[in-house]
Amino acid sequence: METVVSGIRPTGNLHLGNYFGAVKSFLQMQNEYNCYFFIADWHSLTTHPKPADIVKSARTILAEYLACGIDPEKATIYIQSDVKEVLELYLYLNMNAYLGELERTTSFKDKARKQPDNVNAGLLTYPTLMAADILMHKAVKVPVGKDQEQNMEMARKFARRFNTMYGTEIFPEPASFSLSDKAVKVPGLDGSGKMGKSEGNCIYLMDDAETVRKKVMKAVTDAGPTTPNSEKPEVIQNLFTFLDIVSTKDTYDYFNEKYNDCSIRYGDLKKQLAADVVAFTEPIRERILEFSSDTQLLDKIAKTGAEKSSESAAKTLKEVRQIIGFREI
Repeated sequence: METVVSGIRPTGNLHLGNYFGAVKSFLQMQNEYNCYFFIADWHSLTTHPKPADIVKSARTILAEYLACGIDPEKATIYIQSDVKEVLELYLYLNMNAYLGELERTTSFKDKARKQPDNVNAGLLTYPTLMAADILMHKAVKVPVGKDQEQNMEMARKFARRFNTMYGTEIFPEPASFSLSDKAVKVPGLDGSGKMGKSEGNCIYLMDDAETVRKKVMKAVTDAGPTTPNSEKPEVIQNLFTFLDIVSTKDTYDYFNEKYNDCSIRYGDLKKQLAADVVAFTEPIRERILEFSSDTQLLDKIAKTGAEKSSESAAKTLKEVRQIIGFREI
């Protein structure tokens, strides 16, 4: 069975855009591949060097992914900092990574512009740590968004370079899974673009029913159609996209017909949409609360995942040390 590796950013709570994007892809992958999903707490240090409570953040993300359906019996889910072997491979890859190529990466240049007072070495070597996460398990596929494609090419470059330098074929060149090809684009509630934390237009899986209703009722609309069967502007199409995602076909068709004959009442549409979003998210929210309340279970799942990951990582690292010429420890 082919191996897949993917990192999970330990920042903020999951929203509907995350669920219909990466999370649904993960749910499918865990049934088809040998999956390693890790909470990337080391990566978070490149932008948040002093996290208020990194353990709490990791537990929160772990609880949410488990509540969404990630099954630790099917996929190995672990916290990055629990697998120390990654750091040694990160060191070896850094020794063969060149300053110029790291400085040219788009992710480094973007982050350096956004945080000019914190252009740290970890930010510069983000691609090598990402490569270590992937190559440690000899992954052949990695689900990533388009913004990570350059870093994926760097991971392939580092694999090739190591193999060529030491005359080996230890590392496969990992291929990218494009999440955007499989994911549903969930629109934001502000009338434009996609749902995202930084835009402040999210419905979070942890939002209670009243919060969901308030957010949906504030969604941007227009004055309404005046010509039958007219094209929907973006702000209205966004609401219908939401209906298509969380409501029944009959519900969608009902409001679509009302729009086409110019009799639609957006207030009624929003009330129905809010009810359907609540019906979708409430079971997940209840499971999140259940997992979050059992920190012993979360720690046990994380520990078991780390042990499985470390077992795989130790095998790779043993080979790497022998290839380079270091003695076993």
